[in-house]
Amino acid sequence: MRDVRLVATSAIAPTLWGTTYLVTTEFLPPDRPLLAGVLRALPAGLLLVGVVALLAGRPALPTGQWWWRAAVLGTLNIGLFFPLLFLGAYRLPGGVAAVLGALGPFVVAGLAFLLLRERPGGRALLGAVIGVVGVALLVLRSTVALDPLGLAAAAGGMVVMSVGTVFGRRWGTPEGFDRRPTALLALTGWQLTVGGLVILPIMFVVEGAPPELTVLNLGGFGYLTLIGTAFAYLLWFRGVTTLAPTRVTVLALLSPVVAAVLGWAVLGQSLSFGQLVGAVAVLGAVVLGSSHPRRKEETVTAQPVPSIRR
Repeated sequence: MRDVRLVATSAIAPTLWGTTYLVTTEFLPPDRPLLAGVLRALPAGLLLVGVVALLAGRPALPTGQWWWRAAVLGTLNIGLFFPLLFLGAYRLPGGVAAVLGALGPFVVAGLAFLLLRERPGGRALLGAVIGVVGVALLVLRSTVALDPLGLAAAAGGMVVMSVGTVFGRRWGTPEGFDRRPTALLALTGWQLTVGGLVILPIMFVVEGAPPELTVLNLGGFGYLTLIGTAFAYLLWFRGVTTLAPTRVTVLALLSPVVAAVLGWAVLGQSLSFGQLVGAVAVLGAVVLGSSHPRRKEETVTAQPVPSIRR
């Protein structure tokens, strides 16, 4: 039962990420993807670090090997992933970028086997296959122009996020905190802070100084910072550090489904019969791929595998 609840709460994260497209197009200043990345990550990270400091009664800074681990995870999951994600989104049709992102479970499965010696379950792999097909039906169009730089960015974003997912599973949560939830808050805050600091200089070089923000802009950024980033990534990293990597990655397929449904419900974008079939296939893939494995070796505990801890 606990496993089911953990999967369900982890699924909230990609569901919230599916609202990002709507919020970006309707609330944020145009053509400022890196600004959006900085304002999503950095304030959220500092907020979580501050909350942990209040709870722990001391500065919530990494210690020992967690200095470089937090830097690696923050750079992979946020600092590199956000710019690559936005670059791919701007230079590719959304469907192509979404399909490339849907390939993540296969990359994660391979990395998890190589680095963690965790064999991917048949359900997770079958769910990933169905999910890729479903996402393709949902978002692809017949007239697609493939930009090489966009393809490289979208594929690179998928790879760095996959590597970050596997490393997050391998390292678990930092020691030295009284409770695991507090450790998870600290780990999430560190990653978001590092990621925001990585994107910040890139933003100034590529986009220049931020524009004057309207009340509507501030509302959109507030939602993305608090709900779409701080809350969503806290739930996501909880799943990453606890569930088998392939199982949690399959949940990311929910994001394009939510984006498509919101586009239909709020923006008046049409959904064809094939897209509806694709959405149903993705939902079925998520249920299948994230369901509890039968084989004993596929079951994981809430801590990193002892044989691979350093």
